Amino acid sequence: MHTHWIRGVACALGLAVPAAIAAQGAARSDSARADSARRLGQVRVTVTRTETTAERAPWAIATQERGDLTRGQATIGIDEALNNIPGVIVSNRYNWSVDQRLSIRGAGARANFGIRGVKILLDGVPQSLPDGQNQMTNVDLGAVSRVEVLRGSASSLYGNGSGGVIAFESDRSAPDKLGMTARFTGGSFGMSKAQLRGAGQIGSGTGSLALSRTRVVGSRMYDTAEVRQSIATFDYPLAERRTLEVRASYADSPVSRNPGALTAAEYAKNRDSASAFNIARGSNKWLSQTQLSARVIDRGDRGDRSFVAYVQRRFVDNPLATAPPGTTGMTIGTLSTLNRWVTGARADAGWNLTTGERPMRIQGGVDLQRSFDIRRNWRATGGKLSAATDTLYLDQGESVIAAGPFVGWQWSPAGPLTLSAGTRLDKLWFDVSDNFLRDNRDNSGSRTMTAASAHGGASWVFGSQLTAYANVASAFETPTTTELSSRQDGTGGFNPGLGPQHVRSMEAGVRGAAGRFTYTATMFRSTYADAIVQFLESNGRAYFRNAGESRNTGLEAGATARVASWLDVNVAWTESRFRFTNYIASRTATIKDTLDGKRVAGVPDRFYRIGLKSRFRAFSADVDRTWSGDLFGDDRNLVRVEDWGNGAVNARLSWSGKVGGAQIAPFAAVNNALNVAYVSAVTVNGANGRVLEPAPLRNYYLGMEMGWRVVR
Repeated sequence: MHTHWIRGVACALGLAVPAAIAAQGAARSDSARADSARRLGQVRVTVTRTETTAERAPWAIATQERGDLTRGQATIGIDEALNNIPGVIVSNRYNWSVDQRLSIRGAGARANFGIRGVKILLDGVPQSLPDGQNQMTNVDLGAVSRVEVLRGSASSLYGNGSGGVIAFESDRSAPDKLGMTARFTGGSFGMSKAQLRGAGQIGSGTGSLALSRTRVVGSRMYDTAEVRQSIATFDYPLAERRTLEVRASYADSPVSRNPGALTAAEYAKNRDSASAFNIARGSNKWLSQTQLSARVIDRGDRGDRSFVAYVQRRFVDNPLATAPPGTTGMTIGTLSTLNRWVTGARADAGWNLTTGERPMRIQGGVDLQRSFDIRRNWRATGGKLSAATDTLYLDQGESVIAAGPFVGWQWSPAGPLTLSAGTRLDKLWFDVSDNFLRDNRDNSGSRTMTAASAHGGASWVFGSQLTAYANVASAFETPTTTELSSRQDGTGGFNPGLGPQHVRSMEAGVRGAAGRFTYTATMFRSTYADAIVQFLESNGRAYFRNAGESRNTGLEAGATARVASWLDVNVAWTESRFRFTNYIASRTATIKDTLDGKRVAGVPDRFYRIGLKSRFRAFSADVDRTWSGDLFGDDRNLVRVEDWGNGAVNARLSWSGKVGGAQIAPFAAVNNALNVAYVSAVTVNGANGRVLEPAPLRNYYLGMEMGWRVVR
């Protein structure tokens, strides 16, 4: 084990152990309340595709409740809450056109837009495409009540993806008749967010409608964005143990300018600047997305069943700074449009083969999904079709069909022991139809990718103070259609040389609770064969290939302690070592570089967040410090990005009380309170050293949440 791991663990224990000792001395009533809130055996989770407790699951699992997501938060980025979980690193690019980068144990680190390698669910409905690409378009943190995170290889449960699962749950709270909540936030860099939610009972069911609008001018040049989101929910009991859940969501972004990444020279001269090519070529994404779903959950004495069906419609107009084939100029870029249909269904069923307190259980199911994209690329001037030479040069239909049956088994042969095993077979059919034949070349074609995944794990509960668990698993991850269709020569069709990556992983960990102190620690090792890496990014266009092999090892530690009746301490610490073990990269047609031993780009060796949460009567104050170690922006490890120095310190103050018949909660916050100039994210292998994505300096926001209820 490396010395910096030892120092990191020692520091975490140095914070956690005194907190635990202090926690033991508080009043008995306070201790009982904390025990009840924190006992892992009472925390139910479903992210494992069968309901269990956080205590017995043989996986690294964490949850974030509504207070973690909203108390004093702006609710505009998943980094606000998910960086509280060890092993999860959210790199905020502060660029709404490409979204935040989320990495779990290195999976997803290569994504220069959207989220890769991790399965995203909202109320049990996939927000992932069959090719593994994820969109957070319909997820509004202001309308979420809970998040469950499973870290590690979970392809045997969910298929395509190597890093884990994040399951969001919508806020389902509803008063007897009708309740309304309004929330307004405004702050630096022209940031504003308005939210409105109404919920109540409709006959025997409950329903809600949540609306929000977020606008930012941005901390950098050419960084304006606007996002509008809405979600309607309706839950209805069909029978005593059968429930229907209907969801309808819509989101659009009429403006989302992309300032691009900076070179080291540009960053040193003006860290708030933007790429001149992005400005001149009008990089400014517009999108809209609608999703409808229905889920039926049936719970019985001997088992349960669920079925969900959904449909998604997405439109994207995306002017890129990528130069098109042929003659180029300062203002000549690419206009890429996407017209997408996604349909899918998921079926799960579980049966108790024996009776008793902890029966032997078998579960099975199947996931079916299809996406169909019409992708067109035009030569564009200033992001628009305005010149006679602005003509179409790519027109293709892309279809992906995925089918994945799975089966799992759980049993507790002895009271404290839980065993789990499962396997799954996934098959994906990729098909591209080249509708652009003016170049006298037909690039139509198809690819078929098949993978079998499995897991086996066990947990042993020694008592509420300690649970030990371990698992071994395999996983796979295919290229996305965007990655397959990104070809350096600009031609259509799929890249025939890019295939899936395969992962073998093992982990072992402990977790438990003692009084008002909870903890978790996990060690893991994952080996990636044929790892998909981004070898080049050029003006908003990324290109990919398979490297030979990489190895990811790490240690994740988390602790929460109630130091006093008014103060909680939380620590999330991640130590990792992600290295290429077999990677030959071509510099030119004849020159190749051996990159064995090089660090995987985009991921730090150390990342942590330490937070304090205090309460005094109706007041609460939260302070957290997030810090990232240095990292590299390229596979050759030539572009080194410094660590976060004194770290990003955020502080929030809020008050909650009643005024008349309304519940009100004003709040105020300062982000990056120490005014540290740091790079919060990188564009991996950016062309010409265009890698750095800076975070804003010190900034502020104020907000007010108001709620009232209409009684019968």
